[in-house]
Amino acid sequence: MNNHASQISRSRYLIPALAGIVALSALLAAVPARAQDADKLTLHQAVTLALQNSRDVKLAQVQYNVALGEVGVDRAAFRPNLYTGAGLAYTSGFPSLPGGEAPAVFQLDYTQALFNPLLKSEQHAAEDRAKNQKLELDRVRDDVIVRTATAYLELGKVRHSLDLMRSEQASGAKILEAMRERVAANQELPIEVTRTQLSLARIAERVVKFEDREATLDAQIRDLTAIPEDRSLEVEPEEASFTAELATVQSEAEIESLAIQNDRRVAEAENERAAREQLLKGARWSYFPTVNLVGQYSILSKFNNYQEFYAHFERNNVNVGVQVTIPLFAAKTSANVTLARSQLSEAELLLGNKRQQVRFDVQQKARSVRELDASREVARLDLQLAQESLQLEQAKFDQNRVTLQEIEQSRLDENDKWVAFLDADFARQQAQLSLLQATGQLAKVFQ
Repeated sequence: MNNHASQISRSRYLIPALAGIVALSALLAAVPARAQDADKLTLHQAVTLALQNSRDVKLAQVQYNVALGEVGVDRAAFRPNLYTGAGLAYTSGFPSLPGGEAPAVFQLDYTQALFNPLLKSEQHAAEDRAKNQKLELDRVRDDVIVRTATAYLELGKVRHSLDLMRSEQASGAKILEAMRERVAANQELPIEVTRTQLSLARIAERVVKFEDREATLDAQIRDLTAIPEDRSLEVEPEEASFTAELATVQSEAEIESLAIQNDRRVAEAENERAAREQLLKGARWSYFPTVNLVGQYSILSKFNNYQEFYAHFERNNVNVGVQVTIPLFAAKTSANVTLARSQLSEAELLLGNKRQQVRFDVQQKARSVRELDASREVARLDLQLAQESLQLEQAKFDQNRVTLQEIEQSRLDENDKWVAFLDADFARQQAQLSLLQATGQLAKVFQ
């Protein structure tokens, strides 16, 4: 186990993000299997199952489909639209209906917008905003990946820690037995028994907490992956190769650039700005005429007395033409231009704020990875020192130079250092996953 701890890389930023995952996988792989007949679940399998079964991903997909449908509705105005209908109407006097149309037994209408800047700008704006819903879908997928990977890795850490705590219980029981013998022989004060019992109680408390956390993580993974309760679940971290997915070296400037390019908040702000640019463009062009292609076929009835008002009555009527609407004075157009211009200014300011916020966030994430990498290295060396000390104590014990109590206490210390190392390594894992997500590399790793 010491070799696993000492062989893990100390590279910076994005490379540690992958090296840590590989490191913890290799570390946890050393833990004996809990049940030979348990279902083995790798990290990639867990992520794949979670993406397939996530209710959040399915909801985001439906919402994206809704956004595409709204774009289709706006685009339909520039495509052929054919309507038909039939009816009867009683007329007394000039034959007409509310709205000015003539009553007809059957009517077929055709409309298609040829040039309407305002409608076209609304269509383009809807297309840009639909891109935001696609970004939301990608964000939800990344969140599911992070939740699944985090729960998977933590479950492996918790189970390893449980093994260590149960080993501590065994060592503590031996110490307690030895202490009672020494008290009985008047070699120790009775208070030392109480002190040892307190240590054992603290270990038992940690075991209970780890068991509860194990149950919570097990249920969380089952909920994410849809693995039923009647199937045993055994995580199987493997030494997967992720380094090919990333550049070998990333400077802080490159990391910031990657984050801004891949951050969905920035992309959403850019799409919103593009949408408002389209609306401003459409509002400005609304000063120009609109052109629609129109047509109508109608069958008129004789009982509406058309022959009394028209010199020649034709039952079948066809009208086809182009309808041009010229705005002479439209106060609403000027108001729309003013509003669109102010909304565009707002979108540009929001975009600048988002970029600056992302820049600060990714800097903090990169620094956090670096700090946690250093903390993990301290924990690794602390563990290595405890292991080497245990080896020395074991050699002394074999020569009857130390007592059973002292050798078991050394094992307790080593177990505590193991748990501290696992905690430090997992903390770095979480920071690394966050950095991978921020730089747009997460989906590539788990493809």
